[in-house]
Amino acid sequence: MKILTFAALLFCLSCASTNTPGGAPLFTNPIGIQGYTYRDSWKDPIAVLDTIKSLGITEYEGGVIRGYTAEQTRKLLEERGIRLVSTGTGFEALADSIKLQQLITTAKALGATYVMCAWIPHKAAFNLQDADSAIAVFNHAGKILHDNGLTFCYHIHGYEFYPHENGTLFDYMARKMDPRYVSFEIDILWAYFGGQDPAKLIRQYGERMKLMHLKDLQQGVKGNLTGLTAVEHDVALGTGQLNIPEILKAAKKAGIKHYFIEDESPKHPAQIPVTIKYLRSLKN
Repeated sequence: MKILTFAALLFCLSCASTNTPGGAPLFTNPIGIQGYTYRDSWKDPIAVLDTIKSLGITEYEGGVIRGYTAEQTRKLLEERGIRLVSTGTGFEALADSIKLQQLITTAKALGATYVMCAWIPHKAAFNLQDADSAIAVFNHAGKILHDNGLTFCYHIHGYEFYPHENGTLFDYMARKMDPRYVSFEIDILWAYFGGQDPAKLIRQYGERMKLMHLKDLQQGVKGNLTGLTAVEHDVALGTGQLNIPEILKAAKKAGIKHYFIEDESPKHPAQIPVTIKYLRSLKN
């Protein structure tokens, strides 16, 4: 008969506890959606919003719906019990004082708490000059947004992980960006695609991680540092390569409160319900 050491016994008990069907739910936050998921369907915005509501989604990340004002967009969402938490912007708007003021006005009209930027312009490989440009723009714009009651988040996109000094260009940017004015939205697929462990990254940057894009990467797909992959490589959570439970445990400890499903696949109508069911099935 094999005798377990005390340490091994504790490990087994821990595993059993984690996988117990009757355990406490792991994911207890509201489920959000990134509006870009429905980019091909906004010709009928009412149908899109009704679909989002029917899925039980109560938080939203996106901008003004075409054909509507910011105030009308907010009203349409709130009529369906959906809160717009975060809105996106381009890098150029953050670097332009007039456009930045327009962004602030729009974000407030939408009811947003966060403003996120998902792409730093660069040619070929992302480099130190690109990083320095982003640091300057994000620190400046982030302070103005902060002074107007908004939190700025840079959306990690995977091309920032080129080696630099003792870490990566992302580590360099994080050191140089003022934590009072620049926080992060971690897109877990892009972090993983860029060669990082999303859970480890969350643990490293803790409370600076404010928002998350929930995505999974198709089995067998190899990552790189381009920040680009085929949309068909987005799959339902729990069916791809990412260790979602570990990531969510790290996120919970870091205090991340807002999670947005972003499924760029043309199969998203079928995949999103699977993702939601998976999230709700996870146990501590």
